[in-house]
Amino acid sequence: MSDAPLRAQPLGDSAATITFGAVRSAELLRSVHAAAAAISEASLGVVQDIVPAYLSVAVYYDALEISYDEIARVLLSICRSVPVSSDRPARGREHEIPVVYDGSDLPGVAAATGLSAEEVVARHSGRTYSVDLIGFVPGFAYLSELDPSLHLSRRAQPRPRVPAGSVAIAGPQTAVYPLDTPGGWHILGHTQTLMFDPDNTPPALLQAGDSVRFVRVG
Repeated sequence: MSDAPLRAQPLGDSAATITFGAVRSAELLRSVHAAAAAISEASLGVVQDIVPAYLSVAVYYDALEISYDEIARVLLSICRSVPVSSDRPARGREHEIPVVYDGSDLPGVAAATGLSAEEVVARHSGRTYSVDLIGFVPGFAYLSELDPSLHLSRRAQPRPRVPAGSVAIAGPQTAVYPLDTPGGWHILGHTQTLMFDPDNTPPALLQAGDSVRFVRVG
C-alpha cells in the first residue's frame, strides 16, 4: 500500500481520517478494510474506535493521551505497511441470515425487473454479499454484489417507518434495517436476526469486511 495517495486529516478534536483515494472502487475498499484491520491488530491503547468508509478510515483516539500529529504519523505508517492485492481473501466473519420473503415491495420489484417473484427471491438469496461499511443508523450494513438484474433506484416516496429486520434493496446494494427508521429501499422480506444490540460487543452483528448469505425460510 506504500504507493497509495494516503492523506491524513483531523476529524474534530479526537479523530483522524486517513484517505486512500478519490474514486470509489472495489480495490480501494479492500485497501481500506485491510488498513482498518491492521490498525485494530496493532492494539494501540489510545485508539477508541475505527470506522472504515468507501474512500477512507476514521480513527477515534484519546486526545488526552496523544496529539493529532503523533497519531497521524502512527496511522500513516501502519497503512503504508499493509500489502494489498486484488485477489486478497476476505478476513471478516461469514454470516447466514434466514429471511422470509414476504416483503410488500416484492411484487413491484418483480414487475420492474421483468422477473417473477420467485426469480427475484432466487437471485437475491443466491449470492454471497460483502459488507462494505456500516452507516446511516447504528448497525446498518451496506452489502455489495447484488445481482445486476435487481438494481433499482430507491422508491420515489420513502416510507416514514421501515420495521427493524426488513431486508431490502436499492441501487447495487442490499441491506437489513437494524432499527425502526424511515427508509426508501425496496422491501423484499424480513428476518428475525437481531442486527444491532447495544448490550453486545460489538453492538452491530455485521462489520466491514464480513460476508453475508441470505437463506430463504419462507
